[in-house]
Amino acid sequence: MRERQEEMMARLLAANTTSGRLALGTGLWSRRMAWKTALAGAHMVKRTVDILGSAALILALSPVFICIALCIKFEDSGPIFFAQTRVGKYGRLFKMFKFRSMCLDAEAKLAELLSKNQHLKGVTFKIKDDPRITRVGKWIRALSLDELPQLFNVLGGEMSLVGPRPPVPREVALYSMQDRRRLEALPGITCFWQVGGRAEIDFPQQVELDVMYIERQSLWTDVKILLKTIPAVVNRKGAY
Repeated sequence: MRERQEEMMARLLAANTTSGRLALGTGLWSRRMAWKTALAGAHMVKRTVDILGSAALILALSPVFICIALCIKFEDSGPIFFAQTRVGKYGRLFKMFKFRSMCLDAEAKLAELLSKNQHLKGVTFKIKDDPRITRVGKWIRALSLDELPQLFNVLGGEMSLVGPRPPVPREVALYSMQDRRRLEALPGITCFWQVGGRAEIDFPQQVELDVMYIERQSLWTDVKILLKTIPAVVNRKGAY
């Protein structure tokens, strides 16, 4: 015990010298640079997977894109895509794309439906049998096909294949400091709560799962979430 105390005292005295401070600073700088290099490498791998994955899916699913586009156009002659302002990493705004699944004046009718929100906690809005949803919209939503155009957001770097779902500005305006932790990662097409219950999971649980993802994110975690996304979509659990 005494030897350990003497060793610690010697280290403290050495650190108080010019050479000791230099050695300590060099060690801290080396560790910081190693951490930054590892983090940059992880981001590069994730971005590479996003580019290759989104490009491959866009090519493979192009017949599905065409089929959905024709169905939407034939139903009401309105626009095929719906572009909505969303909040991305660190609060950056971007346009997120979807296949349009609602009537043309859906945003105008939202205020009339807010009182029927089934998410009683938090700031998100979800109701079953939303009257604004079109006939085509019901089946593409059930299979999450309305989300496919977000592959272009991934390709452009605004989103990732895996990450917290991007909120709308009116929701973020009501966020607590804890809720804002969701904005520390690039938003994604799928995430922990998307494969675990989707709309059935209330907002506080969504935040908890998103923060857990941000703290534990890795390539292997992303792979596991992507693999779980397919059965989650097929089972349609929590799809409104």
